Amino acid sequence: MNTFGKIFTLTTFGESHGLAIGGVIDGYPAGIDIDMNFIQEELNRRKPGQSAVTTDRKEADKVTLLSGVFEGKSTGCPIGFMVQNTNQHSNDYDNMRQVFRPSHADFTYYNKYGIRDHRGGGRSSARITISRCVAGALAKLALKQLNISIQAYTSQVGNIALNKDYTLYDLSKTETNIVRCPDEAKAKEMVDLITQVKKQGDTIGGTITCVIKGCPIGLGEPEFNKLHADLGAAMLGINAVKGIEFGLGFDFVNHKGSEVNDIFTVKDNVITTLTNNSGGIQGGISNGQDIWMRIAFKPVATLLRAQDTVDINGRTTQLKARGRHDPCVLPRAVPIVEAMAAMVILDEYLLHKCTHL
Repeated sequence: MNTFGKIFTLTTFGESHGLAIGGVIDGYPAGIDIDMNFIQEELNRRKPGQSAVTTDRKEADKVTLLSGVFEGKSTGCPIGFMVQNTNQHSNDYDNMRQVFRPSHADFTYYNKYGIRDHRGGGRSSARITISRCVAGALAKLALKQLNISIQAYTSQVGNIALNKDYTLYDLSKTETNIVRCPDEAKAKEMVDLITQVKKQGDTIGGTITCVIKGCPIGLGEPEFNKLHADLGAAMLGINAVKGIEFGLGFDFVNHKGSEVNDIFTVKDNVITTLTNNSGGIQGGISNGQDIWMRIAFKPVATLLRAQDTVDINGRTTQLKARGRHDPCVLPRAVPIVEAMAAMVILDEYLLHKCTHL
């Protein structure tokens, strides 16, 4: 599948070392103010070469909207867009043409399709997430009119983790450092760890926490399209994501129900809950509280050091990757997580409107 969503949809195209990355968005509401500076800034947060802890590849990632916008507003027609690739070093991947990179998509793609683009991973490359960031930026612009905001941040790199509740951090500080962590002291430790790992030709994983504020009650379905299931599918579709939890998540198993149930109360004549251990979703439907989730990313599979592997004929060999690769995907993945969350929430909101006369 190359299409995401039910009403608000994104269909993507392109490969890492092809001519361009792009997509077509359909179902976008008409009359939304399209802030091109905002969309470009969202891409700048994701683009390569932005700091010492990301890949050295340099790309402008300049987006061009091809349709669906007139005099600065969305028309309700499909929005086509394109971002040109301008700085490919395809020769860096020649030694991978006949070899399967460990823990990468090479082996599965080759066996599924009988052919693969070895240059940067082709369609499996994280560069494809450009399209998601464009669509996510547009979704954010629509959600802004509904007073719904989405903020993600790096909450763990390796064994360095934030150990406080997200409400105790000033999330506006997320963009003040290159690792995108709202805790200045922890951010420095994370940067030091990534720098050390990079010098070793290795990679490191971690987690991103995402908080959605202002989400109305009622988004999500009671059976097969539960809100946390749709958010989970969106996050698990991001390169290198291996796990997700909502609210207390796996920590629920360490408690009794009497300790973690979100007790209802009335505040300012509004029904609310005393706690938000459920992460803003109950019965698969948003309950009006903050939706908060934590997404786990594995270490980047491509290492700049020798690894044992096999070639397409099953012969054992060694591979040492060349080129420009991220030692840790977390800093550049923060805007991707936000983008996927924004697309899901806008899609669910439009679907929710269809269920009420």
